[in-house]
Amino acid sequence: MNAAKVEALVRELLVEIGEDPQREGLLATPGRVARALEFLTSGYRGDVAQIVHHAVFAQRTHNMVIARDIELYSLCEHHMLPFFGRAHIGYIAQGHVLGISKLARLVDHFARRLQIQERLTEEVASAVLEAVKADGVGVVVEAQHLCMMMRGVEKQNSMMTTSAVLGTFRGSVATRTEFLTLIGRRHL
Repeated sequence: MNAAKVEALVRELLVEIGEDPQREGLLATPGRVARALEFLTSGYRGDVAQIVHHAVFAQRTHNMVIARDIELYSLCEHHMLPFFGRAHIGYIAQGHVLGISKLARLVDHFARRLQIQERLTEEVASAVLEAVKADGVGVVVEAQHLCMMMRGVEKQNSMMTTSAVLGTFRGSVATRTEFLTLIGRRHL
């Protein structure tokens, strides 16, 4: 990302909305916005293989592994406003497990780009499935969207829930039910 170009665009945006970019409180804003956008869109510059590198471990197990309540922050691709919430990830290990922090890092990787929640959920599920060659994967994301809360319909208590189920999580009602029960959801 060309930080100088982004800073110039932010200065121009400030003028267009009726602000003075030379005002004391706004002097450093273009640089801050550029740095924030670089961080918030770092998922475009990452690599899933690098994230899971050396964190897939052989383990003789064929059981469900779950990580719950993984915080996530992303930007809605339609309005570039934040959405935030939690991801719950489960997979059926098939001889390999993934280091637990890597599940959170995968969520961050896909959340740190312009997103829609539906795609984010699917991308995380596919990445986990591929990383450990799991028998099945389930991902549930619950998030609040500022584009719905502070503009448009202005629904302050709205929550969006999305799920992606792959492999045995899709084919087996019992597996899906076990996952949903363990993450604290009775059904979806």
